[in-house]
Amino acid sequence: MSNFVFYDFETSSSNKFWGQIIQIGAILTNDKLEELDRYEARSRLSPGIIPEAMSLIVNKSSPKILKSSNLSHYQMVRQFIETLKKWGKATYIGFNSVDFDEEFLRSTLFKTLEYPYLTNTNGNARGDLLGLARAANLYYPNTLKNPISKKGNAVYKLEQMAPLNGIEHNDAHSAIADVIATLGVAKIISNKARTVWEASQLTTDKNRTLEIIKKELYFCTNEYFYGKSRPYVQTFVCQHPKYQWPKCFDLKHDPNIYLNMSIDALKEAMGKNPKILRTVRHNKHPIIMNPEYSKGFEEYKLLGDTKLKERADLIKKNKKFAENVSLILREEAEEKEQSKSQEDIYEEESIYLRHTPNEDNKVMTLFHKAEWDEKLSIIDKFKDQRLHYFGKKLIYEEKPEILPKSEYNKIHRNLAKRLLSTNNEKWNTIPRVYQEIDTLREKFEREGKQDKLPMLEEINKYIEDLEKIYSSA
Repeated sequence: MSNFVFYDFETSSSNKFWGQIIQIGAILTNDKLEELDRYEARSRLSPGIIPEAMSLIVNKSSPKILKSSNLSHYQMVRQFIETLKKWGKATYIGFNSVDFDEEFLRSTLFKTLEYPYLTNTNGNARGDLLGLARAANLYYPNTLKNPISKKGNAVYKLEQMAPLNGIEHNDAHSAIADVIATLGVAKIISNKARTVWEASQLTTDKNRTLEIIKKELYFCTNEYFYGKSRPYVQTFVCQHPKYQWPKCFDLKHDPNIYLNMSIDALKEAMGKNPKILRTVRHNKHPIIMNPEYSKGFEEYKLLGDTKLKERADLIKKNKKFAENVSLILREEAEEKEQSKSQEDIYEEESIYLRHTPNEDNKVMTLFHKAEWDEKLSIIDKFKDQRLHYFGKKLIYEEKPEILPKSEYNKIHRNLAKRLLSTNNEKWNTIPRVYQEIDTLREKFEREGKQDKLPMLEEINKYIEDLEKIYSSA
């Protein structure tokens, strides 16, 4: 088996396109989860980044700490990339990483002229311990101890779970502390829910996951919503014609009701709850278990193995049903596309619009290896205009004196216009942070959290200083 990289980021905001990674923690382990190496670093905020006040408070990242770091954001990212290259092929795992940390990483790599799909290409794979933890407790109850919410649901917050499970977590929301806690949770699952852990290693690659889903007659998966993990015993129908996710039939329903329906009747049936079709996002580390586990879930247990196999076999053999489902999904996707907002897509949020050309990926390497006074001429070699934009922005952030005055002014004034905007923008603005600070100040005073006020005032002063800089642009 491959090595693992457990990782975590602390960020300036929750917005993956417009925020910034300010702290990185990562631990390299072998397949026995024994530590081989680690990396941790903190960076300064880049020019043009307006942090969310609450993010800094949660991360315990005061403006003083951020300004005193010896690494710029670009330097930290390059250092991290070189470390990962040295570590070699691995499976990347975080806690809620597929939906948060990895999206932040991809966006960051894209904007710093690096190939963004580092964790799931070139022999690497990815997993998410949050989904794995929920699956472990579903199939092997009490694998992990969880705090219970007011609604009676298990809470999966790392900072609350860690101490309950005997994992030291003294500096919650520092990147390396969260990585240590994540690794601790992984070790418990590996020991106490071994079959779930082993199953999870089979679905860290989307192509292999899709192959399993298609090949098996039927299988168990789980989804999490409304505070609970819910099991589903399913069989593959077809891939979504646009998004490529497997659409699977939930075998608690009788397929005979649906197989010969007209297109219109089937479309209506597909829109009703409970859903007859489930989506298995094969690129997001689903946990796929042996159908024998269906015996642990009442509504499937009542049907029994023979009935479940019969239903799965009916679906598998009825190609016309799969064609009809695919046709309905295609029509729905086209309708959604036509009604989609035509708002402007900025370069920062364009990562999924199209891939960068292969030729440009080679130029990226030249850019990083070159001295700063050579980088401007290398930017001209990019075919993708988005990379021209990001390259010049990196020079503005790192070595602004190299830019021609006209280019510097263009970037600086554009940033000033964005950051001082009083509109409801996609990115964080100075007026919005002032409003957030006022709201938090009132909240902390009302709740008697006087200890948080000094840092809030420090953030306020930091934003005032930024306002002076950009107001004079």
